[in-house]
Amino acid sequence: MNKIRQILRLYDQGKGKQKIADYVEISRNTVKKYIAAFEACDYPIKDVDGLDDDELNDLFGEIKEKPKLKNRRMEALVRCFPKMEKELKRTGVTRATLHEEYMKEFPNGYKYTQFCHYFNLWQEKVSPTMHQTHKVGDKLFVDFAGKKLSYTDMETGEVIEVEVFVAILGASQLTYIEAVASQQKEDFVKACENTLHYIGGVPSAIVPDNLKAAVIKSHRYEPTLNQTFESFAQHYDTCVLPARAYKPRDKALVEGAVRIMYTRIYLPVKQKVFHSLAELNKAIWKNLEHHNNHLLKGRDYSRRMQFEEIERKELKPLPVDRFEIKDQVWSKVKTDGHAYLGQDKHYYSVPFRFVHSKVKILYTASTVEIFFKNERIAVHKRDKAKYVYTTNKNHLSQRHQYSADRSPERYLERAAAIHEDVRAVIAVMLEGNRHVDQINRSCEGVLSLVKKFGPERLAGACRRAMDFGVHTKFKSIQSILESNMDGHRENPFAGELPMPSHKNIRGEKYYK
Repeated sequence: MNKIRQILRLYDQGKGKQKIADYVEISRNTVKKYIAAFEACDYPIKDVDGLDDDELNDLFGEIKEKPKLKNRRMEALVRCFPKMEKELKRTGVTRATLHEEYMKEFPNGYKYTQFCHYFNLWQEKVSPTMHQTHKVGDKLFVDFAGKKLSYTDMETGEVIEVEVFVAILGASQLTYIEAVASQQKEDFVKACENTLHYIGGVPSAIVPDNLKAAVIKSHRYEPTLNQTFESFAQHYDTCVLPARAYKPRDKALVEGAVRIMYTRIYLPVKQKVFHSLAELNKAIWKNLEHHNNHLLKGRDYSRRMQFEEIERKELKPLPVDRFEIKDQVWSKVKTDGHAYLGQDKHYYSVPFRFVHSKVKILYTASTVEIFFKNERIAVHKRDKAKYVYTTNKNHLSQRHQYSADRSPERYLERAAAIHEDVRAVIAVMLEGNRHVDQINRSCEGVLSLVKKFGPERLAGACRRAMDFGVHTKFKSIQSILESNMDGHRENPFAGELPMPSHKNIRGEKYYK
């Protein structure tokens, strides 16, 4: 009785008698007899389909089908179909090449036309919704499920609903599922990225629905993509091919995957209570592995087996770094050469020539990039300390760079470049307990003498000053050096100071 119902439904859909016979697996003549009996009864198809088995038997019970003889040639062909289906997903493989291989193995097999005809019938019977052959490594279909899952907050007892993201590869049908907080771009992009790392590669294209996180404005030919999602695709060297609006067949594969998830994921997950999004996802992924390892209907292989065999090696490799979502703001550079990032209330330097310019700031969780008219002028590590300045010394003007270089390390470095004796004097001056500005001025004064007297005479003066312990005097070392050198510019012994003189009782000078 079930076959009779199938025959009548297919006939009502306009299918041919031979196609109905092949699908139901009875002879064409028997199909003709059933159809003739149906037309003779002059009842609408709905009335006939609503009859129970006994009533159908009264109408069609006298028609008997002759048992079909086993067709060994057909059986051999059907055994080849599962392998053919996988091979057709490989790049460059066609039905013609597969038919040639089939004829080599079965010289008395079916010709090409019948070969394709019976293969189409087999595909319709095994997977009636399949109407497109997807190439390996080509497309990844992504979407959000219509029904939500939830978890319970342990502290408040609040039931929090979450969205469910679903992705499926076109060729192998390997599936990935993740519960996310929302359908906002941050959660959507993160879920897409987790998918790529789950499958261990990048397909040639990602096919999303027309949700706002992916597509700002839908269009049949040139849709406007969300800038963040487009940047994500560029980072992973792939492209985005949004499904046409109101065309569910463009993403029929992921629609079918969502329906399967309602049975294989939702049912077991809803039987337990979870207290966080992480716990919920852990349970989802456990059931997901069972789904991917389950044998496909009418085939002797699973989604995981098919993926490992034909699709993994066709995916492009993942980049070294993960994608970071970038946000942008506009800012005007202050007089001190810093741009203000209001998100963190932090200041970042730019080259001094861009003072008072309007710049665009692109920032991620770790970096801050500053652009002026599409030119990147500064890059900084992001710092979330409030009201603090991050400064690159190369961005400062010469005057400001000179002020920024006034540090003990820099003074010692400059002094060592002149002479080691000069460095020794600077080191003693830096150890003093005077105010920082006093120390800086004294160091600048000593180092400036090299322009007036040369490095040799300055080194000699510093050496003599250290010998006499002038650093214990109250008078600044700069004054001592200048007084000693000014009075002996004609001294042929460069850098040598005169011996200190003393007066006797009569007022005569003598030298110790």
